[in-house]
Parts: sequence; structure tokens; C-alpha cells
Amino acid sequence: MCFSDDTLENFVAHGAPSLPAPEREGHIEHDGARIWHASYGSGPPVILLHGGLGHSGNWGYQAGPLLASGYRVIAIDSRGHGRSTRDHRPYTYELMASDVLAVMDHLHVEKAAFIGWSDGACIALVLAMRAPQRVSGVFFFGCNMDSSGTKEFVMTPIVERCFSRHAKDYAILSATPDDFDAFVTAVSFMMKTEPNYAAGDLARITVPVTIVHSEHDEFIRPEHAECLARSIPGARLIRLSGVSHFAPLQRPDDFNRATLAFLARLAAD
Repeated sequence: MCFSDDTLENFVAHGAPSLPAPEREGHIEHDGARIWHASYGSGPPVILLHGGLGHSGNWGYQAGPLLASGYRVIAIDSRGHGRSTRDHRPYTYELMASDVLAVMDHLHVEKAAFIGWSDGACIALVLAMRAPQRVSGVFFFGCNMDSSGTKEFVMTPIVERCFSRHAKDYAILSATPDDFDAFVTAVSFMMKTEPNYAAGDLARITVPVTIVHSEHDEFIRPEHAECLARSIPGARLIRLSGVSHFAPLQRPDDFNRATLAFLARLAAD
């Protein structure tokens, strides 16, 4: 029987499973921040980019299956998130994308596939637009590319549980453990004001992209996912049934099948 945590009761109580022991782990200094990263295994590199307010540990259900399938997994905490720090500038997706490129340079990774979740998906697509030579493909899960793509926010029990877990993890991992409220305010401002890409911007993307939308996503409109898939040349659209914005935690087996199929397609092209 496949594991499921549709209500996130397990996640709020215990978090995601621990990531494996890394082969390489540390921080790099980049543009006013210290960015945490870890690398696991060998093979074609896959970079995991987590959602806003979270951290790389939220990929605990995904790292093992990716490693078992022969991929090198690279996890990065976005600036100000998890074990990474930030300066006093506002958050922007472009700035966080530049952090990812700096980690890739540090690890001597010329090109990688990206699995992006929410804000992490936006960062990955920014990279596809700005540095396509570094991107072999983007698995774009649960994110918008302009303000028209979002639903009106509602604090559901599932969202509240996820938020509560993020607060606990921030207090444990962050170099500024007492600043969670200010952190939420700063990230929320970015989410409200960015991204602002038009269909013409997306039409210039040349790397393979799969747009992934959950049946019960609390934040992203389904028609927006469809618009993204139409706007990006050659993009595929996948719908995940029975789950929400937190599918990697709710039904990881379903999510992992979709990511591994995406990576297999990249290898075959």
C-alpha cells in the first residue's frame, strides 16, 4: 500500500523523512548571502528547488528514489530559507536564480535538470529563460508566472499545518531563528508582486518543460497551468489527481513517478 498524508497530519507532527547523508555539503558566499547546498550520489545531476517558506528537507520523500534511479541529487536552500542566509534586499526570483547558478559553478555542474516546487519552480523557469545552456529541463510544479495565475488565499487546515511545520523548521535551521514573522512578510511580498512574465517571455523558452498541476491546488488556478503549457514551446501538462499544492508530501509515490518519467524523457530526447 502506498504511503499517503493527504491532510499533512504526519508532516506537521514529524516533518518529511530525513535526507540521506550527503557526499558533499556546505555553504557558498554569494551576493550578500551564504547559500547552503548538499550533493548526493552520482550520475546525471538533478537539482531540487523547494517552495517558499520551506527548505530542502521537504524533499525527503524524493531524494531516495532519485538516487536509486541513478541520479546525482543536489539540494539547495533558497536564500533566507533553511540554512541559507540573506542580506536586507527584498527577495526576488532572479536573485535566487543567480544563487543557484553560483552553487552549480561551485560544484562544477555545467548543466542540470530541475525539479521545482512552487517558488522553486519559478526559480527554475527563470533559469530556463536566463541561462538555458545550464538547464536540461524543468519540472514545473505548482507555480504561477504572473499574478493572474493565483487564487484568493484561504488558510485551510492543510495550509495551516504546512505553515506550522515551516515555522518549527525555521526555528531549528535558520541563522536568525527568531525572525520567522519578518521572513514570512518578506517572502509574501515577493509572492504578491512577482513573477510578472508575459506569454511572449515564455515563448522564448527553448528547454523541455513539464507543467504539473494538482487537482486541489490551493494557490494556482488550473487555467493558468493550461496557459503556461500553451505558451511554452513543446511544454507538456500533467495533472495530479487527489492531491493539492503539497503533493510531494501527500502522495510521494505518485509525484515521484511523474518526476522519474520526466527525467526519463529528457534522457531519451
